[in-house]
Amino acid sequence: MGTKRVPALIVKQWLPEWDTVEFSKKNYRSRPPEQFFLLSLGAYDLRRLSGIQRRTITGNQARSQDLGIQRRHDLNRSKEIARYIRHGFPWSSLTEQQRKSKEYRDLKMPGWLPTAVVVNILDPASPHLETPIDEEDQISVQFGDEGAAQLEIPDTNVSGWQLSGPPPLEIIDGQHRLLAFDEEESDFDGYELPVVAFYGLDRSWQAYLFYTINIKPKRINTSLAFDLYPLLRTEEWLDRFEGHSVYRESRAQELTEALWSYPDSPWYQRINMLGEPGLKKKMVTQASWVRNLLATIVKTSEGKRVQIGGLFGAPKGNDKLAIPWNRAQQAAFLIYGWKELKDSIVQYQETNTDLAASIPDFDSNDTMLNSDMGVRGYLHILNDLCVVSSRALELKAWNLEQMAPTISDEEIAIALESVEENEIGGFVRRLAESLSSYDWRASRAEGLSEEERQAKARFRGSTGYRELRQDILFHLLQSEHEEIVEAASEVIDTLGYAR
Repeated sequence: MGTKRVPALIVKQWLPEWDTVEFSKKNYRSRPPEQFFLLSLGAYDLRRLSGIQRRTITGNQARSQDLGIQRRHDLNRSKEIARYIRHGFPWSSLTEQQRKSKEYRDLKMPGWLPTAVVVNILDPASPHLETPIDEEDQISVQFGDEGAAQLEIPDTNVSGWQLSGPPPLEIIDGQHRLLAFDEEESDFDGYELPVVAFYGLDRSWQAYLFYTINIKPKRINTSLAFDLYPLLRTEEWLDRFEGHSVYRESRAQELTEALWSYPDSPWYQRINMLGEPGLKKKMVTQASWVRNLLATIVKTSEGKRVQIGGLFGAPKGNDKLAIPWNRAQQAAFLIYGWKELKDSIVQYQETNTDLAASIPDFDSNDTMLNSDMGVRGYLHILNDLCVVSSRALELKAWNLEQMAPTISDEEIAIALESVEENEIGGFVRRLAESLSSYDWRASRAEGLSEEERQAKARFRGSTGYRELRQDILFHLLQSEHEEIVEAASEVIDTLGYAR
């Protein structure tokens, strides 16, 4: 039927220490070749020439006798990869209805697949082949000079070509990428894939490679992923809210970065932006901050099952924010809210010297405020009370349209000065004063009685967010500021907390 030659690079990888490895033909661990090949192959050539050996549980076969190494094929995953190839991420994760609309064109990106598909070229002389590979379907390797080689493969573009028997390639890693090309060839005409090709690799080594490629490597942490958002997003993302979660995540990441980078922020350089372990001082990660903002201030403002919406949110299905503050205003509001809380706690310590020893500093490891739980707790309260008081505070009237919409230190400074002189600032200040007397000690803090420690243990785990939110709200009912008591009371009733 015809053949064609594909250039390849020879990659030699063998160390003397590997000679001591126990090789065994009986256990499908024959000595592997000392090199593999790097090449580029048309996606449809690779698709037609490859076979996939999957593991099964049929026939009560002993697991050591099942020579398949691949997991079950997830058709939806391959379909999403096919969408990704056309228009990249995050467009590929949209619903069918969203993809049909023109609303999300700003999410389209190139769909690169730079990670190599790993294959094994079957050796026709292998004793383990149950069915011989037809001579016309075989793939041979010719070694050249200076690390070059050529693979002679069947020409699948010849009219009427089809395999006469078993395929000459086995997929070790990349079945879902490869099966994304099950559609018409014209859809991906000219699209090539990088390939790492072993020759005559025994089945046990294939399983070993699949394991080390898919199981052993550690995925990047979520904080680092969020930290890449400024490099990924387009300007349109920053002005949108509804639709794909990437818009809200982008806004939450941008606000987190402002809290971390603004010099007068209580969180200046005190957020673990990359999720790095082993930092000398305990820090809440960027991923936690983003999640907590999404769960509180940067959530949908209206919709089903939304009891109290997000202050920086929009009604479901709408990009128009409920409170039309620009991004610099939002950042300034958050910085101001945290700054007032920190200052109020310091003042409470100075005023109540008899209690000072039992009141941890704002940035101490003994306070919940320096933990994921405490961050969400305060964000919930700051959001809830401002939302229910939005009309009285005339939040929509705080308009700084003359400012540039960007989050820069200069714009944040202008907004901070403005909010401090506004009634909004006064309300937040009184809220912070009311919260300064709350027992923010974490369950690990020194000096707690056993009863106090057990009481604080209920703030752990997924239910802890609700428990802490409720506990802080009931504390606010004792505030000396009537407007704070009224707002807290309304939030308690709205959330259905029993008094």
